[in-house]
Amino acid sequence: MKITFYGHSCIGITVDDVHILVDPFITANPKASHIDINTIKADYILITHAHQDHILDVEAIAKRTGAMVVSNYEIVTYFQQKGIEGHGMNHGGTWDFEFGTVKYVNAIHSSSFPDGSYGGNPGGFVIEGERKTIYISGDTALSMDMKLIPMLYKLDLAILPIGDNFTMGVNEAVMASDFVECDKVLGVHYNTFGPIEIDEEEAKRTFFDSGKDLMLLAIGESLIL
Repeated sequence: MKITFYGHSCIGITVDDVHILVDPFITANPKASHIDINTIKADYILITHAHQDHILDVEAIAKRTGAMVVSNYEIVTYFQQKGIEGHGMNHGGTWDFEFGTVKYVNAIHSSSFPDGSYGGNPGGFVIEGERKTIYISGDTALSMDMKLIPMLYKLDLAILPIGDNFTMGVNEAVMASDFVECDKVLGVHYNTFGPIEIDEEEAKRTFFDSGKDLMLLAIGESLIL
């Protein structure tokens, strides 16, 4: 399983030559100006919630690639009305895709489209594929619901927001990694704009002091699980 960071909360995941894109927000992110969305492969686009900084490039990429949108029912319906194929889910549900399974799990946040219309309840994903299991929390506060995840899965990686203000911050993300029983964390949703700027070295040190590994990838950089 290959994971590529495209900035903010946008992640590319390759599983057995299937390309999954999560929360594409690239073209309006100055820090990702070197990323050309026309070169990104996508068979599926997973969306955690409807905020613009998670859906901005969905339509352009889905229409170019023919990717299927996977999200809550409301978000999938929204994009289906634009002629995009989708698979709607809701909290607690699991579905088998060609690359593996996806479970839609709880997140504590808000969710509305840029025009203010209802975007359904926010969520996260647990993805199993290629004998690896990852948790993508989406934008969320620390939640006791996270303790349910290791009752069902043994995680190889947790992808957590660390920028604070709109989501949990570094200290809460350390606690979240305890809750999900995963010491290998990829940080997202930080340093894109002022309110979520962090000290990266301090964040890594905080995780290290807790016996955990916080990875902060450069935009365009990848890791292999």
